[in-house]
Amino acid sequence: MQNPNFPPDFLWGVSTSAFQIEGATSEGGRGPSIWDTFTATEGKIARGETANVAADHYHRYPEDIALMAELGVGAYRMSIAWPRIQPDGKGAPNAEGLGFYDKLLDALCEAGIAPAVTLYHWDTPQAIEDDGGWLSRDTAERFAEYARILGERFADRVKLWIPLNEPMVMSIYGYAIGEYAPGQTLLLDAIPTAHHQNLAHGLAVQALRAAGARNIGTANNHSPVWPADESDRDAAEWLDALINRLYADPVLLGSYPEQLHPHLPAGFDSDLPTIAQPLDFYGVNYYEPQGVAKPSPGNPLPFDLRPIEGYPMTTNDSPIVPHALRELLLDFHARYRDKLPPIHITENGCSFADEVAEDGGVHDAERIDFLHSHLVALREAMDAGVDVRGYFCWSLLDNFEWSKGYAPRFGLVHVDYETLRRTPKDSFHWYRKLVRHE
Repeated sequence: MQNPNFPPDFLWGVSTSAFQIEGATSEGGRGPSIWDTFTATEGKIARGETANVAADHYHRYPEDIALMAELGVGAYRMSIAWPRIQPDGKGAPNAEGLGFYDKLLDALCEAGIAPAVTLYHWDTPQAIEDDGGWLSRDTAERFAEYARILGERFADRVKLWIPLNEPMVMSIYGYAIGEYAPGQTLLLDAIPTAHHQNLAHGLAVQALRAAGARNIGTANNHSPVWPADESDRDAAEWLDALINRLYADPVLLGSYPEQLHPHLPAGFDSDLPTIAQPLDFYGVNYYEPQGVAKPSPGNPLPFDLRPIEGYPMTTNDSPIVPHALRELLLDFHARYRDKLPPIHITENGCSFADEVAEDGGVHDAERIDFLHSHLVALREAMDAGVDVRGYFCWSLLDNFEWSKGYAPRFGLVHVDYETLRRTPKDSFHWYRKLVRHE
């Protein structure tokens, strides 16, 4: 299997998120988050699983950093848990929380691994949700205060900053359809939560820069939208606006798609200059394309989702479509042109039913094929003119996969959830050779 060549300074990394790996949810002065509340609610998480221990990264981070050092990655994309820093989402920071991340960042820097820090990966402090959460404009202001705290404390060690991870998922899954915390089912009435997250992004960029932070970008989930046939083009444009352009357009162009204007908060346009802060990079998280058709009778939405058929599937029910990554990047390059800063692929990965074999290894050939084929597509997009500077594999570790619990395994490293033993998979060794040019 011949891997494509990438520039010598191309940034290779791995990604995780705090709630999915840290555990220690009641230690170190951490306050409750919406995900603690959601996982404690009967019927919300598969098999009733929780993230109270997860991969226990809170206590085992030195072991995990040693794995990253062995892997040879240049950067580690992690997230900071807002409720560890401000247990109630506002006010003076929690010294124990700051101290934990001080130790983690120091250890990464000592290992020669650049920290790429996401400020928010969906773990809203429960007290903020009780005050309205992302339905409230005030949450954006609270988030900016939190960003200022992190910038002032950590700007000397963080290489890349990402204010929010995938605001689309919080809006759609958390507020529109209720599959994720906080579990609301508002459908299109959830769109104001997207605007408030976009505003939080812009305010956080300002706060970080004022605190001395550099290299600030995004991590937005994007998917090509494929209509079932020509008669479904209008539905496809609506879905594209809802899951892609609702987040990229205001950040890059300072505007919103017109079909979404009636659903946005009054006076939204006055916030657009704040949202459209200049960025040093644009983070793209890619997993799969989305199929769509015109709405069926009785559907309150202007589209029907349709499965993408004819492709192999992951155990997380995602079709494996590598060329759609190339399509997505080329579309972005054409749509945003000189407004688009350099791109980092901030997440790309897959889940399979990985098990430790009798020989002690984890033989995940499907993941190797997945990563190889997506990197080929990425290189093709770069050859066609798309400026991509880095790639972060999701994920370093098997982890708590939100409402699906621990069944989907995304890691390059297998985690035994009974013993917490880490076992590098075959894909770990493959990725190691790739990033080390061996």
